[in-house]
Amino acid sequence: MSHSLNIAVIGAGHLGKFHARLLAKMPGVNLVGVADPIAPARDALAAECNTRAIADYRELVGQIDAAVIAVPTKYHHLVSLSLIEQGIHLLVEKPITSTLAEADELIAAAKRKNVVLQVGHIERFNPALASVLPHLDQPRYIEAARHSGYTFRSTDVGVVLDLMIHDIDLVLSLVRSPVKHVDAIGTAVLGPHEDVAQTRLTFHNGCVANLSASRVSYLPARQMQIWSRDVYASVDFATRGATLVRPGKSLIDGTFRGDDLSAAEKQHLKDHLFEDLLPTEKFTAEASNAMLDELTDFTISIQTGRLPRVTGEHGRQALAVAYQVLDSIDQHKWDDAGLPVGAAPSILRGPHWDRARINQREAG
Repeated sequence: MSHSLNIAVIGAGHLGKFHARLLAKMPGVNLVGVADPIAPARDALAAECNTRAIADYRELVGQIDAAVIAVPTKYHHLVSLSLIEQGIHLLVEKPITSTLAEADELIAAAKRKNVVLQVGHIERFNPALASVLPHLDQPRYIEAARHSGYTFRSTDVGVVLDLMIHDIDLVLSLVRSPVKHVDAIGTAVLGPHEDVAQTRLTFHNGCVANLSASRVSYLPARQMQIWSRDVYASVDFATRGATLVRPGKSLIDGTFRGDDLSAAEKQHLKDHLFEDLLPTEKFTAEASNAMLDELTDFTISIQTGRLPRVTGEHGRQALAVAYQVLDSIDQHKWDDAGLPVGAAPSILRGPHWDRARINQREAG
């Protein structure tokens, strides 16, 4: 495809604004228009990006090669399917759809029409992660925290589909093994959907991942720690910083004997632990725009026919695990007395999590 790509942004909300501003300046791209049923939103964004404001996205058919779908999640399937059926390439913001059946329908339609279907899991393009990826092999344990204040955005879904799904996608891309078991707890604070969630994912290859997400936190965090046999990596997605720690040979082969060291040797290691036994390497990624890299990946995929970094299938896999998390949260609902309802298995072992044992103790 040698001509400029004609692309539109569907949805003039928070994410749609960022996409439109970037596309308006991208070489080889013609931002045809911004579509949104809310006139003030579409008019303001279109004027800013020097493009057309369109009330009904369907008017764009026949004028565009591709589109970015940044409408509320509940409309992803309706809008995306109608455009795919017209042969239009799509970058759909995460989560891919509201249901797995809807995701399956989009993926099948995209294959049938031979169009790119990319999902906006933007952390895959974070330069901090890219700096440590070449050093990671077969993670054994992953821990992630994604916390923010309440933004009043994405209120049609809970924190699992809003924030945690980023880390679910990252973990699936790192572990590359089916999920064997999911345990989760969560609670709603400001609305009908969960605003805080914690989950443990156990994979068939033995890897375990603990993920924490909150959108009512006074301490923001976007961090991940990854343990493998030969390296530990810490990634801060917000600051784009990363740290690698590589255990020395004596630790890996099990020959290190700390108790056999002299007092002077112990003191030396206390002062030089992260130089001698656990040598540490720090990375600070150069400033970059992950969304711009994501859009560039999208346009290159259209022009070359290669798969994007985050395919529709990847988006569907993350959504499937997210719903396992939500199902587990539902099984661990709490009653007004603060006790777990039903006979769902405990996550944190202890009598305070076992209602039957509490009742027995009170009765005895």
